[in-house]
Amino acid sequence: MPQSRGVRPLTNGKAVIIALALSSVLISAGSCEVSSTPEAAGPTTGSAGSAGAPASTGGGGGTGGGNAAAALNSLTVAAAGSMAGYSREKFTHWIGQGEGCDTRDVVLKREGKNVKVAADCKITAGNWHSAYDDKDLTDPQDLDIDHMVPLAAGWRSGANKWTDEQRKQFANDLTRPQLIAVSLQTNRSKGDQDPSTWKPPSKGYWCTYAQSWITVKAYYKLTVTEAEKSALTDMLATCK
Repeated sequence: MPQSRGVRPLTNGKAVIIALALSSVLISAGSCEVSSTPEAAGPTTGSAGSAGAPASTGGGGGTGGGNAAAALNSLTVAAAGSMAGYSREKFTHWIGQGEGCDTRDVVLKREGKNVKVAADCKITAGNWHSAYDDKDLTDPQDLDIDHMVPLAAGWRSGANKWTDEQRKQFANDLTRPQLIAVSLQTNRSKGDQDPSTWKPPSKGYWCTYAQSWITVKAYYKLTVTEAEKSALTDMLATCK
């Protein structure tokens, strides 16, 4: 049978070359398709080991924007627990952080400007802004290191079930927004209260305060009361 004009049969060598080229194209296409598959999502805020106990230190900072509201809604709502058995000594602080510094020293150095430090890590001077009452301070003795979620508040919302080591981590957590340098007056007025009974005098800080509180409670899987959740929701409403 005569061949069609313009069409020549392939020699064995050319056929092999074309087949190899087609295989390479198919393999390359398959590789591109695989690489476009999204990776599995990482741990979310609050993935802190077994329920009711904190995981090891590491990971996130604050919970911002709409994420804070979602994190708040993920928290377990429960009545405040008993204070039976509580003592601050069960939350060992301030622990050594190296080079003669303890946790308080580290926070003061971290949050201050022009901080002067002696050889033994004693903080002698600097400039600090107390966000709770919007005041500028220069004397380190006028500052307290506040636990965003107070130790007693943590005890009432689940920390009573932790080990001493876990409570020590909570009391010295330099990773999450649990420690902040503020004026003596605001720290003493806050005491161990939650946002349902105490809020920073500076309303401009309410958004950040609520986000930080929620971040800490979510990470350590602590509970919130109905009143506390309502107050935090109101404070999040001030976020711009």
